Amino acid sequence: MFTSSVFDRLIGTVDFCPFASVAGRCGHGQQPLWKAKGDPLYSEDERKRRDATAWTLVQGVLAPIQFLVFLVSLGLVLRFMATGEGLAAATVSIVVKTFVLYTIMITGAIWEKVVFGRYLFAPAFFWEDVFSMLVLALHTAYLAAMFSGAPVREQILIALAAYATYVINATQFVLKLRAARRERPAPGTGSVALGTSQ
Repeated sequence: MFTSSVFDRLIGTVDFCPFASVAGRCGHGQQPLWKAKGDPLYSEDERKRRDATAWTLVQGVLAPIQFLVFLVSLGLVLRFMATGEGLAAATVSIVVKTFVLYTIMITGAIWEKVVFGRYLFAPAFFWEDVFSMLVLALHTAYLAAMFSGAPVREQILIALAAYATYVINATQFVLKLRAARRERPAPGTGSVALGTSQ
């Protein structure tokens, strides 16, 4: 009984199945998959948790570092494509970019758990998290291609696909950050405007 309850709670932190009754759950009190347009991004409690946790600062530091690593790596990849030189530097840069991505994904999941109570797919960041999974899958596919000795052209094309999805995902998060900053607390709460997002 205790084990089952603990297991159910663990599954519940990442479960976003919309068909609760089919999956054997009553579905009462479940959150919607994503926030409806016009709904506030954070509840009052979520905003307080976001502002109080050190993981918000971690995300705020890692995001620009990842973008800088991306720009350097993209330059090295494009240089290799244009000249045929610098494959080793381009490869190292892609691997570094991938590990920075893993770091920001893991710490971002922890941030999401602290703020929203689940590691992934909280309604406020559902679509960002969905696309993040594609970004992560493509970066991982690059590592698999590199370690399996796939042709260099194939490796580079996978890396470029990973980078294109990363740019889209980063744009999603920037737009969400802007939306969070434009949000105002509900009348009478006395809270200040939102600060940084993930």
